[in-house]
Amino acid sequence: MPTTTFKAEEITKHIVDWLRSYAENAKVKGFVVGISGGIDSAVTSTLCALTGMPTLCIEMPIHQAPSHVTRAQEHITALKKRFSNVSDARADLTPVFDTFKHHVPEGDDKARLDLTLANTRARLRMTTLYYFAGLHQALVAGTGNKVEDFGVGFFTKYGDGGVDLSPIADLKKSQVRELAKYLMVPDSIVQAKPTDGLFGDDRSDEDQLGASYDELEWAMEQMEAGKDENEFAGRQQEVFKIYKRLNTINQHKMQPIPVCEIPLNLT
Repeated sequence: MPTTTFKAEEITKHIVDWLRSYAENAKVKGFVVGISGGIDSAVTSTLCALTGMPTLCIEMPIHQAPSHVTRAQEHITALKKRFSNVSDARADLTPVFDTFKHHVPEGDDKARLDLTLANTRARLRMTTLYYFAGLHQALVAGTGNKVEDFGVGFFTKYGDGGVDLSPIADLKKSQVRELAKYLMVPDSIVQAKPTDGLFGDDRSDEDQLGASYDELEWAMEQMEAGKDENEFAGRQQEVFKIYKRLNTINQHKMQPIPVCEIPLNLT
């Protein structure tokens, strides 16, 4: 659902100014971005590059699907040609992941094991990004969009959700697509099916969520408008239920860490 009134130039300037100001106030030198071969990381890294500050793009394959690797490398190559402040590094985490698996129990539930290992991949990548950020005195830039971060909670807590700042988290996926076109992200990335790349295969986000991002954006808008599932039928009702269920069960990711406050009379 493209937004015809989407102000790509103005939004780009706003985000770039925000990134630069935040980094300057934090007294850091630049940004570190994990590059997956997807549109969100491509847009985020391009916005960081536009600040003029050092931007380090990191590839972190873990038994990665070849198509993801190809798109990531295509984007990094194109970005380095456009911006002299962009550099890249590659940390092959496959042996680290395999060693970790060797030293922990597998459990009896195959589906639960697969999901736990997928989240482990994301957390290994987060640790790696912060390692590079520490070396380069940089901030880790998040790549989550609004539907993922505040709609359905489609991210790993302390994995891809573990970042210093989130430049595109107030943009829906359709808006990220519009921004990608304006920022000249390669078409192969813009057109690619969204995927988190955490399972070592080519399954898409839609395969996991049960709905497309356009459908989830629609459901997000309906829920924000106070609509109820009984107001819809057929596929719309199904999508609304999917969104509502994910939004409910993933609130623990979206809300601040709960703190047990001790009454004054006990301290």
